[in-house]
Order: sequence, then C-alpha cells, then structure tokens
Amino acid sequence: MDDLYIWSVIAVLTLGTFLSRATFWLVGHHITIPKRINEALRFAPACALAAIIVPDLLIHHGKIEASLANPQLISGIVASVIFLATRSMLTTIILGMAVFSLVRLFV
Repeated sequence: MDDLYIWSVIAVLTLGTFLSRATFWLVGHHITIPKRINEALRFAPACALAAIIVPDLLIHHGKIEASLANPQLISGIVASVIFLATRSMLTTIILGMAVFSLVRLFV
C-alpha cells in the first residue's frame, strides 16, 4: 500500500465519522424522537457494555468456556460482587486484577 492510499482511507474515515456525528448536532433539534424509543435508548449503554464484556469473560483460548479454568470469568464474577458490595471502582479494579492474577497463576 502506498502513502496516498493510506491517507485517502484516513481522510474518508475521518469525514464519515464527522458527518455521522455532526448530523445529530446540526439537525437534531428538528427531529423529535417518540417517547417509546427514547425510553428504550436508556438501555443502550448497558447493552453495549454487555456486548463488549460478556464475550471477553466467556471466551478463553478461542472457545467459549464457562468453567473454573477460565480466569477471566472467575475474576469478572468476583469483581462484580466486589463492586456491588463496595460501589468503589478503584477497589473493584485492584481486587479484580489481583484475583485474575492469582487465578491465572494457580489454575
């Protein structure tokens, strides 16, 4: 690939990103979203987060593994419990990574 091709791709992707985001900013006040859709959009961040995290927790060595041999799953469950108990993000990250490291070392 030559430099012109790479810079062209970067420019087109930049333009596409700008247009897709700026459209809502420029014409968003002219569009009214129905109440039912607006209520459904409240759950979009949680769904996106689940779509990112759940596969990462369940896929181990390229296959779905929901067992005690999966350190991501164990540390994810422990981190979830810690967060629900403490509501502290820093504590969750530190203890979740500690559990992940220990499980990875000993399992």
